[in-house]
Amino acid sequence: MDGLIIGLLLPFAGTTLGAACVFLMKKQMPDLVQKTLLGFASGVMVAASVWSLLIPSIEMSGTENATRVIPAVSGFIAGIAFLLLMDRITPHLHLGSPSPEGPHSKLSRTSMLVLAVTLHNIPEGMAVGVALAAAMEHSTYLPMAGALALSLGIAIQNFPEGAIVSMPLRSEGNSRLRAFGIGTLSGVVEPIGAILTILLAAYITPILPYLLSFAAGAMIYVVVEELIPEASQGKHSNVGTVGFALGFVLMMILDVVLG
Repeated sequence: MDGLIIGLLLPFAGTTLGAACVFLMKKQMPDLVQKTLLGFASGVMVAASVWSLLIPSIEMSGTENATRVIPAVSGFIAGIAFLLLMDRITPHLHLGSPSPEGPHSKLSRTSMLVLAVTLHNIPEGMAVGVALAAAMEHSTYLPMAGALALSLGIAIQNFPEGAIVSMPLRSEGNSRLRAFGIGTLSGVVEPIGAILTILLAAYITPILPYLLSFAAGAMIYVVVEELIPEASQGKHSNVGTVGFALGFVLMMILDVVLG
């Protein structure tokens, strides 16, 4: 039970600590730091998708022949398609983008920026919930320590994400307290999504392999569509690559050592 609570709270704590950077920095985050953090978050999410989600999905399929990849492949594609659909139907604004995406809306730039981050947090919260549910139901394939490694990895990548949300809000004229509050609230969807997934665990056990790969697909979509392009724009793009490598290696070590 303690492991379950820790697993649920870790990602939200990471977002909160990151959002608190608004009290320590000036109105704008240095470009070099921002690109490093974006790359780092990308590396963590890619490694988590492979070691904590896709590999357990394949191992949990229950077969030994070529068909064991079916849950991983179909769930992964569905996760990509889901985020693609959300991107199309939800008005949102990406970091550094001059114009919003999705349908026309009268929402403020701040609201659309928060919506974009919330979209990113949906697969992360789901990934934590599915991993914890899998650890409770199929600990042979994904032990609780492995689920906690995923939760810790997402908490680590949520730290820069929280800062990347709160700092632009501050630079747009919001008070530090308001920027911190909005940055923190952007991560609320993660524990909520995780709790709902766990509550449904008894009913979704047969499709856990599909849900694990679904979360992986959604996370990879966020990395390829948003994080890597933002880290590669303009000057200092190489530091984004270095950040990616560091994040990937750290998450890989966490998953192998703790899992």
